Amino acid sequence: MSLKSMTGYARARRSSALGEVVATARSVNHRGLDLHIHVGEELEPYEPALRSVAKRHVKRGHLSLRVRFTPAHAAAGAALNRPLFEAYLKAVEEARRDYGVEGEPRLDTAMRIPGMLVQAAEDEEAPEGLEALVVETAEQALAALDEFRAREGAGLGRLLRELNAAIRRDVERIEGCRMPAMEHYRARLEQRLKELTGGMELDAQRMAQEAAILADKTDIAEEVGRLKVHTQELDAMLEAGGEAGKKLDFLMQEMSRETNTILSKTGGAGEFGLQVTSLALEIKANIERIREQALNLE
Repeated sequence: MSLKSMTGYARARRSSALGEVVATARSVNHRGLDLHIHVGEELEPYEPALRSVAKRHVKRGHLSLRVRFTPAHAAAGAALNRPLFEAYLKAVEEARRDYGVEGEPRLDTAMRIPGMLVQAAEDEEAPEGLEALVVETAEQALAALDEFRAREGAGLGRLLRELNAAIRRDVERIEGCRMPAMEHYRARLEQRLKELTGGMELDAQRMAQEAAILADKTDIAEEVGRLKVHTQELDAMLEAGGEAGKKLDFLMQEMSRETNTILSKTGGAGEFGLQVTSLALEIKANIERIREQALNLE
């Protein structure tokens, strides 16, 4: 399965002896699946079928699916909606009189108002085969939307892999600073104890105990190891594709937590601590970049 962006647009048009159907599908980011079907009154019986088709293609995001049907006999059977047309003329006159708006009523503008043309036989049953035509057109638009979203998702996937590779390199550099930082802590402990004891000879066993306690508090081996595992898991998620957006967001929370712990443990490790801090801050920045991009993934 491929990664898919939640943002896209597609349009499809199909014609038959019954008339013409035009379907447009537009999707944007959303935490869950927010599906909106827009059809005219004559297509309302087909809304459940359209909703079912849409759910097969889109799992997450705000999806707006619009379907419009123009019957083949529309020109012959259409009639002017006189009350609506008169209301339009009156509104133009009031705007001109009360607000000083310049302009004249335009027939082409009036004809684009929904409901301005009505069919002479609105209560007649829908022709046989119309549902299939409507659903097939919607399916075509949604398939095109899938292709658009897959292209966007492929681009996002490449970017996320690059950011993850940068995180992995910085984690390896931090790992290289781990032992020098530990030696710094150990030397600082010895110096501090000598200062407190006035230069007296220190008990070797006691010194070992204190060093062990300090190592337990300042060693970042576990955090580094978990960050390595998380970068591997991120690559696996991107390779697997599918609905990865929410999983990536959770993984970024875990990686950010490990990085924060590294920062808290190495604040006083001298020169090597400063190197770790710089690397960890860059890791946090890349984690946030990944999180922002993951918001665009299904």
